[in-house]
Amino acid sequence: MTTKIVIIDDHQLFREGVKRILDFEKSFEVAAEGDDGSEALSLVEEHQPDVVIMDINMPHINGVEATGHLIEKYPDSKVIILSIHDDENYVTHALKTGASGYLLKEMDADALIEAVKVVADGGSYLHPRVTHNLVKEYRRLSSEKSSNGEGYNQHIEIRRPLHLLTRRECEVLQLLADGKSNRGIGEALFISEKTVKNHVSNILQKMSVNDRTQAVVVAIKNGWVEVK
Repeated sequence: MTTKIVIIDDHQLFREGVKRILDFEKSFEVAAEGDDGSEALSLVEEHQPDVVIMDINMPHINGVEATGHLIEKYPDSKVIILSIHDDENYVTHALKTGASGYLLKEMDADALIEAVKVVADGGSYLHPRVTHNLVKEYRRLSSEKSSNGEGYNQHIEIRRPLHLLTRRECEVLQLLADGKSNRGIGEALFISEKTVKNHVSNILQKMSVNDRTQAVVVAIKNGWVEVK
């Protein structure tokens, strides 16, 4: 199956770089490119892509506004936002608008390809540092609930889910919560990226979640990882 992609970014050199990376994946087809959010609707209508990759900062209509218009008219659209901002406010706004993914422009090629595959399959994908920041914000808000007597234990004891995951998978899950990429996890554990991907796939299957972000959130709620 071929995954059709539309890229919308007002920086031509960056857009060409993204296209070049995607062209290396035989199952991907870049169907069209645009340089402004106002083109999103017409390009999607014409090419019916599986995934739209959208820059967040563009003239006239920015990526988040364009995503909102796109989701309103085509609710099944799958959009990955590209951004230089890792602040949780940008991320949550993009996700609430309907984006399925959020990548920082400092991403590597593997992250871009993985994100497109995950989103095309119906999942969501966040840049590892973005995931870590969101988890920290979740922990902060939960701590505030605790101070208001709403029952969250700020000093929760970390209990690894050895009933569910292997020790190595627990280590990988912790590093996911730390905001590590697959490459970073591999370097920390002295294993290959392919092995890391296999561990992550096993973790998602065993935890019955669709993506890394859901896995980290579930792990935080259950006290399986530390938030540093």
